[in-house]
Amino acid sequence: MRPKAAISWSGGKDSCAALMRAHHDFDVVAMVTMADESAARSRSHGLRPEVLDAQADRLGLSRVIGRCSWATYDSEYRAALDQLKAADVTHVIFGDIRFDEHRAWAEQICASRELVAVEPLFGCSTASLLIDWVDRGAEAIIVTTRAERLDASWLGRSLSRDMIDEFARLNVDPCGEHGEYHTVVTNCSLFGAPLHLAMGEVVLKSGCWALDVTVA
Repeated sequence: MRPKAAISWSGGKDSCAALMRAHHDFDVVAMVTMADESAARSRSHGLRPEVLDAQADRLGLSRVIGRCSWATYDSEYRAALDQLKAADVTHVIFGDIRFDEHRAWAEQICASRELVAVEPLFGCSTASLLIDWVDRGAEAIIVTTRAERLDASWLGRSLSRDMIDEFARLNVDPCGEHGEYHTVVTNCSLFGAPLHLAMGEVVLKSGCWALDVTVA
């Protein structure tokens, strides 16, 4: 039997790419996402619950949601892990690609609950990961950008091979590993059906452009 696992889910391409790489080796049953204190938006990508619910439905996963401030993120993440462990989950899959401190955090916080962190993307070339994403037929649109690196015209664009050259010209990591952009996944081989989104308001907040999206 495959070990029972959860995916640490932002709603974006990296967590989805990690899930696609790992799902053959694990029985993935749940996604865990951290939200703000009111659970109105996800902490990492600012997504509405309805978007994350729609992704979970298409993946056939249950949702575990932690409500937190940035100051309480770790303690609330541990509480979310406790819920997973109570459901007999033994492994948690993460979408980290670079930065040893990110991997160490995942390993340490999982170990604190006697769970095992899995990092299927770690150390991979970000250009190769973007190419692989597109070649697999997966789809994601850009929903936030760091304003000093990418302007608001990037919002709503679907990831494509053409972006690799554009990102290189702008000195942007292909997968946005320095926070240059974040995405929301709208389709992949694991989705039961594509996710159609309606584009809403564009705002500039804390040095980032953000596009509000809802389920169409």
